Amino acid sequence: MLLGVDVGGTFTDAVLVGADSAVFSAKVASTPDEQSVGVLDAVRLVLERAGARAGDVELFAHGMTVATNALLEGRAARTALIATEGFTDVLELARQARPSLYELCRSPPAPLVPDELRFAAPERICPEGVQRALEPHAAEELVRDIARARPEAVAVALLHSYADPQHERMLAELIAELLPGAHVSSSSELVGTYREYERTATTTIDAALSPLLASYLRSLCEQSRAAELPEAKVMQSSGGLTETARAGAHAALTVLSGPAGGAGAALLVAELAGERDVLCFDMGGTSCDVCVIAGGQIAETAERTIAGRPLSLPALDIHTVGAGGGSIAWRDAGGALRVGPQSAGAVPGPACYARGGSEPTVTDANLLLGRLLSDAPLAGELALDRAAAEAAVGALARELEMEVLACAEGIVRVAEAEMLGALRLVTVERGLDPRAFALMPFGGAGPLHAAAMAGELGIERVICPRASGVLSALGLAAAAPRRDVSRTVMLAGASLSAQRLSAERDALIEQAGAELGSPPARVRIRHELRYRGQSFELSVEQPGDGSPEQLLAAFARAHEERYGYREDSAEVELVNLRVSAWGEAPRLRLRAPAAPPPEPSRTEIVFDGLPREASVLRGEPPQQTRLHGPALCAQPEATLLVPPGWSLAVDEHGSCRLTRVRSAEPDGVSRV
Repeated sequence: MLLGVDVGGTFTDAVLVGADSAVFSAKVASTPDEQSVGVLDAVRLVLERAGARAGDVELFAHGMTVATNALLEGRAARTALIATEGFTDVLELARQARPSLYELCRSPPAPLVPDELRFAAPERICPEGVQRALEPHAAEELVRDIARARPEAVAVALLHSYADPQHERMLAELIAELLPGAHVSSSSELVGTYREYERTATTTIDAALSPLLASYLRSLCEQSRAAELPEAKVMQSSGGLTETARAGAHAALTVLSGPAGGAGAALLVAELAGERDVLCFDMGGTSCDVCVIAGGQIAETAERTIAGRPLSLPALDIHTVGAGGGSIAWRDAGGALRVGPQSAGAVPGPACYARGGSEPTVTDANLLLGRLLSDAPLAGELALDRAAAEAAVGALARELEMEVLACAEGIVRVAEAEMLGALRLVTVERGLDPRAFALMPFGGAGPLHAAAMAGELGIERVICPRASGVLSALGLAAAAPRRDVSRTVMLAGASLSAQRLSAERDALIEQAGAELGSPPARVRIRHELRYRGQSFELSVEQPGDGSPEQLLAAFARAHEERYGYREDSAEVELVNLRVSAWGEAPRLRLRAPAAPPPEPSRTEIVFDGLPREASVLRGEPPQQTRLHGPALCAQPEATLLVPPGWSLAVDEHGSCRLTRVRSAEPDGVSRV
């Protein structure tokens, strides 16, 4: 059996997949003070529902928010930085870009390493070779100085170490010898590409977060062994699994661990549905994550910013906004209704959870509008208190001088506007037409808002997967091991020969395979190129046997597509090579339940201020179920809203497909 456990800000989800593709799921409240408690609670519950034992589990895949939360909250280990003499302030200088162009008083986040913990190494390496050697006695004296400062972690990021890492290796060995309790992160081992500031910032993040993550993973492994579970594999930001030891040693690899599982599962569902272009929309209790599947591949990036800090590591291109079911609604100083980014979280949670929360949230608003059922427990057997929700939303309505239901609808619309902004960012602002995509909602709250979001974007197909409320956990169980390696090569003109290109590719493929521990089942090679004189590169994918001429032609096409022009007479530089290697992935198939369609009940749902009678289906609908809006599908871990003007059909994989209903107008024209 395959087990996936995803820790979110509000709920912890577990999915267990049997050899016959039977899917069992569980959702419990997250335990922010000690996440492993919620993890083991979810595992025990899902094993109980499946009638299985811990010994039946072959793979235990885990996605979590430990590193993410620590970075966002500023909780980090006491970290020292070793940089080349003259470059110790690179984190302070950064790129000299203001975080907000028109907010002159807004400051960037403070460096993770204070001035007194920045140490200069008397050395200098250039791309062409060693200019000033690091003498062993000077290196030892430097490390002894660092030891007196008593850091918990040390980041080593020397100038041009991507070209020659010998000095970083010397310092790492000395730190391991003279500071045996301190964690060490070396930029040449972690990043491997140029751009001094981004490489140093990434290495510092890795060093500062790794002691915390390593401690959590050690605790989880001990508890897993006691429960007779296999050692967990950890989801990386890139969407592939790695061992707990490697994740604990390089926490920066896991900053987007949880959302990456959802994107991987969305790709699986999209392939089963025959869809190659999909917008993924994951709305949980605390935040909303969006990403794009285009041409059957999830968009990836090697450069992103988290909490105002650059992270130069391979990651799925996921954009996050603070809009979830637990996002708190409030009145700003100008009297406007706002939602988020503050969240009620798991404790105390929305007011309707009756756990002491009193602030109005998106979940409370949906309950008052009839879009959540007060007589059906929420995931985790959580009963919803309508009176508590009405009191919380009512207090805000009085502040805004609105009716309670109008305020509830306003809360939902403001939250949807925030999420629409995120979807437009990854589509319209990048030259993609969202109308050409299907929308795939998941997470506990996503299916409630999917049709409204699709309507605003002009999308006419919505695919709500089976187990949508725990889809990120399902994606963890379906994930393959992955390794990513990269190198700055700077090849142009005669040096960009077929022989040199092949040698560089083969070396990286061999390194990725060695780190993977087995021959790769799949390899992806990306080349980052630019016209000489440009500051940034375009990524071009090409197989290992592609020629330099084919590579340059592909770059010219990509440049014209992105920027509207090409310069065939200009010299092209191959700046970086990136290789991703995957191991074998579990083969999963999702099937719709075989039970006959349940008899729908009736309820009232508020649309545009007016209550309308609607159908209600409870449980997972079987294949060939048909339903016209307005309706609700109250599934075990999520609720799907089918508004008026939409119809629902369930396919063989258990996915609910929503489509716009076209009606004939009196003039005979068919309109949406």
